[in-house]
Amino acid sequence: MTPSTWQDRYSASMMGTFAPPLAQIVRGSGCYAWDDTGREYLDFLAGIAVNSLGHAHPDLVDAVTRQMGTVAHVSNYFASEPQIALAEHLQRLTGAGSAGRVYFCNSGTEANEAAFKLARLNVAGGRRTRILALTDSFHGRTMGALALTGKAAMRAPFEPMPGGVEHIDATLEALEASIDDTVCALVLEPIKGEAGVIGLPDGFVTRARELCSRHGALLIIDEIQTGIGRTGAWFAFQHEGVTPDALTLAKGLGGGLPIGALVTFGAASALFQLGQHGSTFGGNPLVTAAANAVLATIERDDLVGNAARRGEQLREIIARLHSPLISEVRGQGLLLGIGLNRPVARALAAAALEAGLIVNAANDSTIRLAPPLIVGDAELEQFERRFGQALATL
Repeated sequence: MTPSTWQDRYSASMMGTFAPPLAQIVRGSGCYAWDDTGREYLDFLAGIAVNSLGHAHPDLVDAVTRQMGTVAHVSNYFASEPQIALAEHLQRLTGAGSAGRVYFCNSGTEANEAAFKLARLNVAGGRRTRILALTDSFHGRTMGALALTGKAAMRAPFEPMPGGVEHIDATLEALEASIDDTVCALVLEPIKGEAGVIGLPDGFVTRARELCSRHGALLIIDEIQTGIGRTGAWFAFQHEGVTPDALTLAKGLGGGLPIGALVTFGAASALFQLGQHGSTFGGNPLVTAAANAVLATIERDDLVGNAARRGEQLREIIARLHSPLISEVRGQGLLLGIGLNRPVARALAAAALEAGLIVNAANDSTIRLAPPLIVGDAELEQFERRFGQALATL
């Protein structure tokens, strides 16, 4: 029998790696999206922190259209102006400067794969063999990125993992006990988004920087979800006043187009040598032109500042709802986790969708909010109404 509905066609053609889709989105504009029935949704997930400029932003549409009309792909046998300009822009925004270097790939997972290989090069004559990552972290699903991911249940079906990775608790005590001269790198997320938008303890990143410097280990900060203005700073590490040795980026950098980046600082920029890593599509003119437009628009419209201001307003709105179901709000800027005192996050996310609001259950007791950086007063008013309606159903 020939599949009739899009749901039937999806299940008959797509591999079963994802849950059944919640809807079929056919159009977006700003902070709103519409499905194939014409139903409107206020999008407070932004493609999981990807659509930093919302949907169909004219600056992004114009940049992609113009670039597609000239040259979209050339491979890495050739350079392109958008690629070079984006690398220079990231050198400036990250503070890596002229001593820093940028490697482009196609996703956050790929950026963390590159970071894994970078760590393996920091061996100091073979003395450094250990890579540290944090329990309950998430760095991606390919084998190297999965080895870094601190969720045993995700790793188990694919073991044995690439070796040398140890997972430690995100405590100062575990940090002090684990870093020594045998560690080549520490990989961490400043906010563990997939774990429920969980921040690190006060002083953790600062102490990690001190210990890594003392023992010659690389401090690699995964800003796939937190970077590009989402936390109210260009990068979450800037809240801490530290400088990493390497930084991984993706998600919001392309505004919806697939791009990832590894940015290195100082001496770490000399570790990769000719032919040790590469990507056919990485840094192609089309996606780098899109990313340049995203960064330029964020700077021009002060969307980093907007993320900080709107994040505070969101916290006030959530408090004003006076829901006995809500126990706390975690995170920074426009990456927030609403902690619930009962394991009903999935039911609440479903109720929100029914009310025309897209949010995400990061786990059984956390609702994750990651709206576009362009969010304004009108969207916050709609969020209050629609999320309040969803809470009332529970």
